[in-house]
Amino acid sequence: MNKDRIKGKAKDIAGRIERQAEEWTGDPKKQVEGAAKQVEGKAQNAWGKAKDALGKDDSKQNPKPPRRSDEDVEEEEETRETGS
Repeated sequence: MNKDRIKGKAKDIAGRIERQAEEWTGDPKKQVEGAAKQVEGKAQNAWGKAKDALGKDDSKQNPKPPRRSDEDVEEEEETRETGS
């Protein structure tokens, strides 16, 4: 899960709470603002899901290269010694 999905879900929930609270208080302007925040959160969450599907995770910007096993090193040494 990447940062866009987390932030998007948080905005979605905050917008839902805001919209519902304003429905109870009867302030249509705030209700619309809450709904807009909720839509923004859903869009950001969807963007994060799309990035996950493509394998583009923000949290892995500088991944470490895979470690070579001892077997790989031994095979390279044998190849160098035999010349094949």
